[in-house]
Amino acid sequence: MEYHNDLLELLDHIDPSALEYQEWINVGMALKDAGYMASDWDEWSRRDLRRYHANECFKKWDTFRGTSQPVTAGTIVQMAKDHGWSPDRGGHELEWDDIIGARDELVVIDKNWVEGKEVAAPDDWKPVDQLVKYLEILFEASENVGYVTDTWEKDGKYLPTKGCWDRTAGELIQQLNQSKGDIGSVLGDCKPEAGAWIRFNPLDGQGCKNENVTDFRYALVESDTMEIDKQNAIIRELELPVACLVHSGKKSLHAIVKVEAGSYDEYRKRVDYLYTVCHKNGLKIDNQNRNPSRLSRMPGIMRNGQKQFMVDTNIGKESWKEWQDWIEAVNDDLPEPESIADVWDDLPALSPPLIHDVLRQGHKMLLAGPSKAGKSFALIELCIAIAEGQKWLNWECAQGKILYVNLELDRASCLHRFKDVYQALGWTPNNLSNIDIWNLRGKSVPMDKLAPKLIRRAQKKNYIAIVIDPIYKVITGDENSADQMANFCNQFDRVCTELGAAVIYCHHHSKGGQGGKKSMDRASGSGVFARDPDVLIDLIELDLNDNLLKQEENKAVCKVCKDFLEKHVTDWDDDVSQDDLLSEKAMLDISKELLNKAQYQNLQQFIEPARKAVHGRTAWRIDGTLREFPKFPAVNLWFDYPVHNVDHVGVLKDVDTDGAQPPWKKNLANKKTPEDRKKERLDSLETAIKCCSFDNVATVKSLAEYMGKSEKTVRRDVKEHPDYEIIQGEIKEKDRDKVEEMSNVN
Repeated sequence: MEYHNDLLELLDHIDPSALEYQEWINVGMALKDAGYMASDWDEWSRRDLRRYHANECFKKWDTFRGTSQPVTAGTIVQMAKDHGWSPDRGGHELEWDDIIGARDELVVIDKNWVEGKEVAAPDDWKPVDQLVKYLEILFEASENVGYVTDTWEKDGKYLPTKGCWDRTAGELIQQLNQSKGDIGSVLGDCKPEAGAWIRFNPLDGQGCKNENVTDFRYALVESDTMEIDKQNAIIRELELPVACLVHSGKKSLHAIVKVEAGSYDEYRKRVDYLYTVCHKNGLKIDNQNRNPSRLSRMPGIMRNGQKQFMVDTNIGKESWKEWQDWIEAVNDDLPEPESIADVWDDLPALSPPLIHDVLRQGHKMLLAGPSKAGKSFALIELCIAIAEGQKWLNWECAQGKILYVNLELDRASCLHRFKDVYQALGWTPNNLSNIDIWNLRGKSVPMDKLAPKLIRRAQKKNYIAIVIDPIYKVITGDENSADQMANFCNQFDRVCTELGAAVIYCHHHSKGGQGGKKSMDRASGSGVFARDPDVLIDLIELDLNDNLLKQEENKAVCKVCKDFLEKHVTDWDDDVSQDDLLSEKAMLDISKELLNKAQYQNLQQFIEPARKAVHGRTAWRIDGTLREFPKFPAVNLWFDYPVHNVDHVGVLKDVDTDGAQPPWKKNLANKKTPEDRKKERLDSLETAIKCCSFDNVATVKSLAEYMGKSEKTVRRDVKEHPDYEIIQGEIKEKDRDKVEEMSNVN
């Protein structure tokens, strides 16, 4: 867009008194380069009453002869932007999709329907009380106050001098209270035609410029182009946080507005915002009043026969923050309420399920669990299930494209994990093109910055789900703060709304045992995490005991034997009972009988890894808190790296969750009796004897080597076993008849 024809309008947003000398010169050069007249520069410069000199602009204008690098109109555009103007505040050529008559942001009131609010001078005129009240409201007793009662005349106008700034508010209040109603005896008499001025921000006692302001507390809002009653009405309807509202004694109100800025830069930004709101709501204010050291009309003074008086104090919102929050809230982009009667017979279609009976497309799901629960693997399993249209854990999934946002793993590890999970699931990767991975390890940014970047990249990809793993990498703020985490979670809503895709993310549990807590209370940080998503899937570890692990070890060995026999022996199970198939001892005996020596030795290579794999497993229970579907029964899982397998048999059904029992009871439940320990020891011995005696006679020495025990310990274990004895260092089965005969004698 070209701003050439609008430079004079842009100058309305630039206060010449706020510019350095070279900046003022640059404005003149830019105007001349753009084809304007010297009179345009001169008229604008008159607004700086303190530095303006007649004919100076015209003399300077003639010296602007152009250079190879001229100052152009862009300089004025940038200055206007620096002073709060932005292109969208002005008019623009309409696009095809522009809405005519759309409500502008920051508009609170309809200026066409504002009714004036009358302003009346006080009947009981007490000048000192007026000024003392003003000082008490705006200043601390120890703060220096700048004021002006002396003037000088130019072109028939009375202009203020620099005035005084060497007295504190406390001193002035004390002297005014002792003045018997004569303000002039304290501050000096002013010309009745001119009135007097006062600076509304405290000074350092060294001068009256912006750099002498010690606290950027207030800003001046003044309009002298509107009726006073309308000014009064708009100021009040805008609920400006006004500390003092003063009648100028002529045609304007001076609103001393709380801006409470911490620095000059913040002051400028807040004043720009304040003036923009005023302009958009029909209050045509004077842009020259932006400076924090600006003079305002002093209450309690007569001006050309009219009173400069306090109209009101402490009106509108109590603080700048409260007012700004209110302005932003009024100008939200929320939809209007609708009557359900209008849609009762034509309800909108529900979003289709993404995970059947659990999650809809376009909704949010949180997977929560402790460390080492395999949360990332579970999310990768979900990505693959959606890509292939397969079942995830216990639930069918819709098929479609999915984006996995990897924030934690390096690129190679992430890609290998996907391949490992595919292979462990045993699925053919027919739809790899449905999976996109965005690797951001070391490059992640806070979620409020990531969301727009993600939306931009995903807008044309037609993803039905986006997985963010893990969220602690992109959390903004304190995770224990409800309001900060609510704002953080709102970014997920933004992604869902913009893309129409489900957002799935994971978070960790808080420290300590979780078994005694509800699933919604286990996620670390604020409860917002658990209550914000449409679906909470919570993983909690099950407390496996030795007996259950022994059963699983037995099943694992039986499966190894069965698979090996099916591969090497035809019709091996013709005479095998169901009980034998479930007995480790029986299956090893059958294998020893049916396999040759080499085959049996080969089988042994698979037995020990199977035992170790059992002890490497962890068991988990999934609880769900659903917003759109009925609650599902708890699902029990084995995490057998790198995938989770549902316990369809029901082995884990009655296992307690970690932390569900008190420590004393937990220890008691897991405590082995002497009989249990003896049985385990003798069973282990029996297995070792069978393995060592396949090719040679088992000896004490060979058993000790196989079992990793001392020969002394092996001798003790054999002595306790009812079926074996040691004869000359060799392990022999006892003669059953002799054993029974000895038993009968005893």
